[in-house]
Amino acid sequence: MRIIHGKYKSKRIVAPDNLPVRPTTDMAKEGLFNVIDNEFYIENLVVLDLFSGTGNMSYEFASRGAKSITSVDLNYNCIRFIKKTARELDFSQMNIFKSDAKKFVESSTATFRLIFADPPYNMDGQDELFEYIMNSNLLEDRGWLIIEHDSHHSFENITGFKQQRRYGSVNFTILEK
Repeated sequence: MRIIHGKYKSKRIVAPDNLPVRPTTDMAKEGLFNVIDNEFYIENLVVLDLFSGTGNMSYEFASRGAKSITSVDLNYNCIRFIKKTARELDFSQMNIFKSDAKKFVESSTATFRLIFADPPYNMDGQDELFEYIMNSNLLEDRGWLIIEHDSHHSFENITGFKQQRRYGSVNFTILEK
Protein backbone atom coordinates (compact mmCIF):
# COMPACT_ATOMS: atom_id res chain seq x y z
CA MET A 1 0.00 0.00 0.00
CA ARG A 2 1.10 3.57 -0.49
CA ILE A 3 0.13 7.04 0.59
CA ILE A 4 -1.39 8.80 -2.42
CA HIS A 5 -1.06 12.50 -1.54
CA GLY A 6 0.22 14.99 1.02
CA LYS A 7 3.39 15.14 3.08
CA TYR A 8 4.26 11.49 2.45
CA LYS A 9 3.04 11.26 -1.16
CA SER A 10 4.18 7.99 -2.81
CA LYS A 11 5.45 6.55 0.50
CA ARG A 12 5.11 2.77 0.48
CA ILE A 13 4.02 1.10 3.68
CA VAL A 14 4.53 -2.63 4.01
CA ALA A 15 2.30 -4.34 6.55
CA PRO A 16 3.23 -7.66 8.14
CA ASP A 17 1.74 -10.73 6.48
CA ASN A 18 0.07 -11.90 9.70
CA LEU A 19 -2.57 -9.12 9.78
CA PRO A 20 -6.14 -10.29 9.07
CA VAL A 21 -6.87 -7.39 6.72
CA ARG A 22 -7.94 -6.38 3.25
CA PRO A 23 -6.37 -2.93 2.64
CA THR A 24 -8.27 -0.51 0.42
CA THR A 25 -6.68 -0.50 -3.04
CA ASP A 26 -4.72 2.57 -4.14
CA MET A 27 -7.12 3.11 -7.07
CA ALA A 28 -10.18 3.04 -4.82
CA LYS A 29 -8.54 5.24 -2.21
CA GLU A 30 -7.55 7.82 -4.82
CA GLY A 31 -11.08 7.91 -6.23
CA LEU A 32 -12.64 8.27 -2.79
CA PHE A 33 -10.28 11.07 -1.78
CA ASN A 34 -11.16 12.97 -4.96
CA VAL A 35 -14.77 12.94 -3.73
CA ILE A 36 -13.76 13.92 -0.16
CA ASP A 37 -11.49 16.74 -1.43
CA ASN A 38 -14.40 18.25 -3.35
CA GLU A 39 -16.58 18.36 -0.23
CA PHE A 40 -14.27 19.08 2.73
CA TYR A 41 -11.11 20.94 3.70
CA ILE A 42 -9.15 17.96 4.94
CA GLU A 43 -7.02 20.18 7.21
CA ASN A 44 -10.18 20.90 9.26
CA LEU A 45 -11.39 17.30 9.51
CA VAL A 46 -11.78 15.32 12.70
CA VAL A 47 -11.87 11.73 11.43
CA LEU A 48 -12.81 8.35 12.91
CA ASP A 49 -11.37 5.32 11.11
CA LEU A 50 -13.37 2.29 12.31
CA PHE A 51 -12.00 -1.18 11.59
CA SER A 52 -8.64 0.47 10.79
CA GLY A 53 -6.77 -2.72 9.88
CA THR A 54 -3.36 -1.61 8.61
CA GLY A 55 -4.17 2.07 9.18
CA ASN A 56 -4.09 2.70 5.44
CA MET A 57 -6.90 5.29 5.46
CA SER A 58 -5.68 6.91 8.68
CA TYR A 59 -2.23 7.49 7.17
CA GLU A 60 -3.79 9.05 4.08
CA PHE A 61 -5.80 11.50 6.19
CA ALA A 62 -2.73 12.25 8.34
CA SER A 63 -0.46 12.80 5.33
CA ARG A 64 -3.01 15.25 3.94
CA GLY A 65 -2.98 17.20 7.21
CA ALA A 66 -6.26 16.20 8.86
CA LYS A 67 -6.68 17.88 12.22
CA SER A 68 -7.28 14.66 14.16
CA ILE A 69 -7.64 10.97 13.29
CA THR A 70 -8.94 8.33 15.68
CA SER A 71 -8.08 4.80 14.54
CA VAL A 72 -9.98 1.89 16.06
CA ASP A 73 -9.40 -1.83 15.56
CA LEU A 74 -9.89 -4.91 17.71
CA ASN A 75 -6.82 -6.84 16.52
CA TYR A 76 -3.77 -6.33 18.72
CA ASN A 77 -1.28 -6.83 15.87
CA CYS A 78 -3.08 -4.25 13.72
CA ILE A 79 -3.00 -1.72 16.57
CA ARG A 80 0.67 -2.40 17.23
CA PHE A 81 1.47 -1.87 13.53
CA ILE A 82 -0.57 1.36 13.33
CA LYS A 83 1.13 2.75 16.44
CA LYS A 84 4.58 1.87 15.08
CA THR A 85 3.89 3.43 11.67
CA ALA A 86 2.28 6.57 13.14
CA ARG A 87 5.34 7.02 15.38
CA GLU A 88 7.77 6.51 12.48
CA LEU A 89 5.93 9.04 10.30
CA ASP A 90 5.44 11.47 13.20
CA PHE A 91 1.66 11.50 12.81
CA SER A 92 1.02 13.10 16.19
CA GLN A 93 -2.62 13.85 15.26
CA MET A 94 -3.43 10.12 15.32
CA ASN A 95 -5.15 8.61 18.37
CA ILE A 96 -5.13 4.81 18.28
CA PHE A 97 -7.47 2.53 20.24
CA LYS A 98 -7.74 -1.23 20.55
CA SER A 99 -11.47 -1.72 20.84
CA ASP A 100 -14.48 -3.44 19.37
CA ALA A 101 -15.99 -0.92 16.93
CA LYS A 102 -19.52 -1.22 18.31
CA LYS A 103 -18.36 -0.74 21.91
CA PHE A 104 -16.23 2.24 20.89
CA VAL A 105 -19.14 3.86 19.03
CA GLU A 106 -21.52 3.31 21.97
CA SER A 107 -19.12 4.69 24.58
CA SER A 108 -17.44 7.57 22.73
CA THR A 109 -18.34 11.13 23.69
CA ALA A 110 -16.33 12.62 20.81
CA THR A 111 -17.85 13.94 17.60
CA PHE A 112 -16.44 13.49 14.13
CA ARG A 113 -16.91 15.30 10.83
CA LEU A 114 -16.08 12.17 8.84
CA ILE A 115 -16.26 8.52 9.81
CA PHE A 116 -14.71 5.89 7.56
CA ALA A 117 -15.72 2.28 8.26
CA ASP A 118 -14.28 -0.80 6.55
CA PRO A 119 -15.83 -3.72 8.43
CA PRO A 120 -15.31 -7.35 7.49
CA TYR A 121 -17.60 -7.85 4.51
CA ASN A 122 -19.44 -10.70 6.23
CA MET A 123 -19.88 -8.95 9.60
CA ASP A 124 -23.30 -9.41 11.21
CA GLY A 125 -25.13 -6.31 12.39
CA GLN A 126 -23.58 -3.80 9.99
CA ASP A 127 -26.88 -2.08 9.15
CA GLU A 128 -27.74 -1.67 12.83
CA LEU A 129 -24.27 -0.28 13.66
CA PHE A 130 -24.39 2.28 10.87
CA GLU A 131 -27.99 3.24 11.60
CA TYR A 132 -26.94 3.77 15.24
CA ILE A 133 -24.06 6.04 14.13
CA MET A 134 -26.37 8.08 11.90
CA ASN A 135 -28.82 8.60 14.78
CA SER A 136 -26.22 9.33 17.47
CA ASN A 137 -24.18 12.42 18.29
CA LEU A 138 -20.99 10.70 17.11
CA LEU A 139 -21.30 12.24 13.65
CA GLU A 140 -21.60 16.01 13.29
CA ASP A 141 -24.47 17.51 11.33
CA ARG A 142 -23.59 17.48 7.61
CA GLY A 143 -20.84 15.00 8.44
CA TRP A 144 -20.25 11.89 6.38
CA LEU A 145 -20.16 8.20 7.21
CA ILE A 146 -18.33 6.35 4.44
CA ILE A 147 -18.67 2.57 4.38
CA GLU A 148 -16.41 0.32 2.32
CA HIS A 149 -18.19 -2.86 1.26
CA ASP A 150 -18.51 -5.52 -1.42
CA SER A 151 -21.01 -5.40 -4.28
CA HIS A 152 -23.40 -7.80 -2.54
CA HIS A 153 -24.38 -5.36 0.18
CA SER A 154 -26.45 -2.21 -0.15
CA PHE A 155 -26.83 0.54 2.43
CA GLU A 156 -29.36 2.56 0.41
CA ASN A 157 -32.05 2.07 3.07
CA ILE A 158 -30.03 3.59 5.90
CA THR A 159 -30.88 7.10 7.06
CA GLY A 160 -28.88 9.74 5.19
CA PHE A 161 -28.01 7.76 2.06
CA LYS A 162 -26.21 10.16 -0.29
CA GLN A 163 -24.45 8.09 -2.94
CA GLN A 164 -22.59 4.92 -3.77
CA ARG A 165 -19.28 4.84 -5.65
CA ARG A 166 -17.53 1.86 -7.20
CA TYR A 167 -13.82 1.59 -7.96
CA GLY A 168 -13.01 -1.82 -9.41
CA SER A 169 -14.28 -4.38 -6.91
CA VAL A 170 -14.41 -1.84 -4.06
CA ASN A 171 -17.68 -0.10 -3.22
CA PHE A 172 -18.17 2.93 -1.00
CA THR A 173 -21.49 4.14 0.31
CA ILE A 174 -21.63 7.72 1.58
CA LEU A 175 -24.23 8.65 4.17
CA GLU A 176 -24.71 12.26 5.29
CA LYS A 177 -26.18 13.37 8.59
